Amino acid sequence: MDPLEDILAEDLSVVFCGINPGLLAAEQGHHFAGRSNRFWRTLHLAGFTPDEVRPENDRSILQYQCGLTAVVARPTARADQVSAQEFVAAAADFEQKIARYKPGHVAFLGKAAYSGLSGKKLIGWGRQAETFGHAAVWVLPNPSGRNLAFNLEQLVAAYRQLAWAAGFQAG
Repeated sequence: MDPLEDILAEDLSVVFCGINPGLLAAEQGHHFAGRSNRFWRTLHLAGFTPDEVRPENDRSILQYQCGLTAVVARPTARADQVSAQEFVAAAADFEQKIARYKPGHVAFLGKAAYSGLSGKKLIGWGRQAETFGHAAVWVLPNPSGRNLAFNLEQLVAAYRQLAWAAGFQAG
């Protein structure tokens, strides 16, 4: 299975970083393609996009000054199948990627990826004190349908804080 291609451009406002691609997303070649994934709906409701983007139109996110990538390229059925060693192995290249594209904000979707890259064990939600590749760091709840700890309203509230900080006219 081919890795999922990044959707990046220089100087974006926000780059959203998933932990790694799901099997369906990798198979279809589109980010957040699973039917239960709430990413696209959350982005729209939080004010990043005027309409809900369909996964097959994921490249259109660039027109909204947002990009997509994953910390670990290997697709898995569940994010907890990514090992700590995979995060460590990806760290330097991933930070170089963020530094190269120079987004204003980098949003890690779930604590696992940022913890794996930073080595920190205790991470709060929202804006972090440090930067990553010169970008402001945010840790947001993972929008996967498997993440039952957050309902849609809670996801939207968390993502809306980033939308406001990044200058989007969030609803």
